[in-house]
Amino acid sequence: MVRAGFRMLVDSQDDMDVVGDAGDGAVALEQLAVTRADVVLMDVRMPRMDGVEATRRLLERPDAPRVVVLTTFDLDEYAFAAIRAGASAFLLKDATPPDLLGAIRAVHGGDSVVAPSTTRRLLDHFASLPEEVGSGGGEGTGQPDTSRLADLTERELDVLRLVAAGRSNTEIASDLVVAETTVKTHVGRLLAKTGSRDRVQLVVLAYETGLVVP
Repeated sequence: MVRAGFRMLVDSQDDMDVVGDAGDGAVALEQLAVTRADVVLMDVRMPRMDGVEATRRLLERPDAPRVVVLTTFDLDEYAFAAIRAGASAFLLKDATPPDLLGAIRAVHGGDSVVAPSTTRRLLDHFASLPEEVGSGGGEGTGQPDTSRLADLTERELDVLRLVAAGRSNTEIASDLVVAETTVKTHVGRLLAKTGSRDRVQLVVLAYETGLVVP
């Protein structure tokens, strides 16, 4: 019933077409191996293969679609893991239709959905699981791995902090008293220098490295 509702909503848009749906991650991967899609709405908790593993496997493929994670829960550990696996957006299933459609369009356009409320949930996650901070490289030391920040300038670090706070490019430009095009340039350099896929992963990086402390 949930899938049918999403299908009806998306198909009602002139600029969107649903090319398939699946009841679990394994079937989704099978379908996506033969059917081209631009954006995937990925549930987190599914039978056989959950959305975390499906997202991870999907994004290992060349020219993979972008993934919007959907969950009933406020950033449970599964949803957070899916974001770390490379998902470009996180939404609750009770999001309004305009929010969902807006997220699909934003992700399709190469942006990410990092609303302040989502950023708050990310921060709360790190606050409740401090042992995960720095798990990418400070194994056994409990210290954050900051190596991916080594090549960043002070201004780029400032921009990264504001991205992690859920600020839009327009808001960052106002905060730093610079042009919005300058902010876009800084964000592009941040993505390139840190090897991040999008703004969502920049937020995660800021928390994992301890640049933003819960």
